[in-house]
Amino acid sequence: MMKNRVKMEELDEQTRVTHFLEVACGYQEDEAVFEASRCLDCKNPRCVDACPVEIDIPGFIKAIKERDFAHAYRVITEDNILPSICGRVCPQESQCEGACIVGIKNEAVSIGALERFVGDYACEHIKTKKVDVKKLGYKVALVGSGPASLACAAVLIDHGVDVDVFEALHDYGGVLMYGIPSFRLPKDIVKEEIQVLKDKGVMFHKNVLVGKSITLDELKEEGYKAIFLGTGAGLPSALGIPGEHASGIYYANEFLTRVNLMGSNNFPSFKTPVKIGQKVAVIGGGNVAMDAARTARRLGASEVFILYRRDMDSLPARKEEVHHAIEEGIDFRLLESPVMFEEEHYQVKSVKTEVMKLGDLDQSGRRRPVGTKEYRVHQVDSVIVAIGQSPNPIVKRATPELQTDKWGRIVTNDQGETSIKDVYAGGDIVLGAATVILAMGAGKKAAFEMLKKFGH
Repeated sequence: MMKNRVKMEELDEQTRVTHFLEVACGYQEDEAVFEASRCLDCKNPRCVDACPVEIDIPGFIKAIKERDFAHAYRVITEDNILPSICGRVCPQESQCEGACIVGIKNEAVSIGALERFVGDYACEHIKTKKVDVKKLGYKVALVGSGPASLACAAVLIDHGVDVDVFEALHDYGGVLMYGIPSFRLPKDIVKEEIQVLKDKGVMFHKNVLVGKSITLDELKEEGYKAIFLGTGAGLPSALGIPGEHASGIYYANEFLTRVNLMGSNNFPSFKTPVKIGQKVAVIGGGNVAMDAARTARRLGASEVFILYRRDMDSLPARKEEVHHAIEEGIDFRLLESPVMFEEEHYQVKSVKTEVMKLGDLDQSGRRRPVGTKEYRVHQVDSVIVAIGQSPNPIVKRATPELQTDKWGRIVTNDQGETSIKDVYAGGDIVLGAATVILAMGAGKKAAFEMLKKFGH
């Protein structure tokens, strides 16, 4: 008889909204070993094919079964330098776990939780040793310090390439630091996994805005053999409706950056307050919308609600995030699309929405929302707009020959190379807002393409 999945312990929903501590508590050793024992060790593991960075999933799970956690860590980090992070934020249900054979007749093996367990074990028990590798005599510049650049750096440094990472902000990690709240991804975890790369010799430089502080041409003049652009998608998408510029309306990336990177949740210890009031509307249905809503709840808002133009089954957010949001008292007001904001003395006071119904399938495979000419009004103190992001145009403006598409995303060939020779790009700057693991896959691929050019 197949064993049931080990449920991860979580903090109580009534108390966790009063702080920013991590909600999911992780597996204990015995729990991890038991969950690992559910793996069938398939001859043709579909989970590996479904992983964007192709981790040897059966290999690391087998090591957990044998309680050789150090070996499990070595197996994972052959392909993924950020196991503690990916174990927490990857959409495993649509990737490795979605392909798990066990999941056909039972719940899939909890691959993400096991990966997280191994990464956390390593942070506590395993000291990364700098391995001397033969230097190739080349140096590469990575622009941005998010997951795409970190994965690229990991491959290059392990193959003898000198790596410099240039970050525009005052801390490293990109979206891992400014975009994902601590209750999902503690910042100490991000810093610890970046420290692994520092210990290997990767050089990090903060407060360097490439395109302003230094250009791509100037980087090449300084002797960098190749450049990788992994600056993400930090430019918010606007609704384009009347009243959108009223005070009290935030874009999600600004709102989350104020809290995650600038410490607004610890005001006045940090001098970066954020005022949201008691009634907060969050517009959007993705993971960023869930993060914004759950953050607003923790900042003291008594009424937080999601406005989304489709139904619950169409929400693009991970099911786990939706589940946690519901537990924490977030209200879902679905099949409603904002048409205008009403303000008083320049301060937003309400949002007017049109009631929608679902029509025929669109290109995404979801039913298209269609207006009904019926309207509702929701009173608010503030609004957070979370309908997507696009790449910041700073590098493009400073580099006219860099080809982009109509959405401002950098165009690359199958090797990840841009329209400029020896300049590569990957992650959200190419894909638009996507996932951490897809960005890592792109960074890893670009690194190997560079190595081929170096004759390695």
